[in-house]
Amino acid sequence: MGCVDELLEHEMKQLKSVVKPQEAGRGRIRGRTASGKPNPIDVHVGGRLRERRTLLGMSQTALAEAIGLTFQQVQKYESGANRMGASRLFEMATVLDVDIEYFFDGMSDDVAKSSPRQIMNRETDPDVSEERNPMLRRETLELVRAFYRFPTTEMREQFTNLTQLLSADEAEAEAKKGKRKPRAKRT
Repeated sequence: MGCVDELLEHEMKQLKSVVKPQEAGRGRIRGRTASGKPNPIDVHVGGRLRERRTLLGMSQTALAEAIGLTFQQVQKYESGANRMGASRLFEMATVLDVDIEYFFDGMSDDVAKSSPRQIMNRETDPDVSEERNPMLRRETLELVRAFYRFPTTEMREQFTNLTQLLSADEAEAEAKKGKRKPRAKRT
């Protein structure tokens, strides 16, 4: 039995040298970064969840009720603070009428390289310098939904022209004014 005890003691020493105390904490085991921030993949998936929910005009409360959660849990999923398991991701995709792949679309290579396995032994957070996608902002999503509620294509075109005119600098605005078609008189 002495050999077995020595072998076990040797194995334990090796394990202790591999798993550092700060890595053994709950945050590191559950896929967070070295500083304890949510994993960039979870943040991306949560952002796509928020984007789809908002495009559908669904509140966090409505989504939560549809899958048997509280709206606070949906908030945590959307921020990446809570990770979604496969069954929960499947439920979200079903309720939001998208394929599961939707949640991973548009993920940058830097974010994709931030899986928990790949960042587990890092002392620092992954360098993910992904700009926040303007399509994920609430006002953008609400603007898109409002745009498609216009009853005619002509109204959508006029709205597009107006927003381009309002957002352009003065030189661009003057150039566009000269290029506009004269309005037809309505009778």
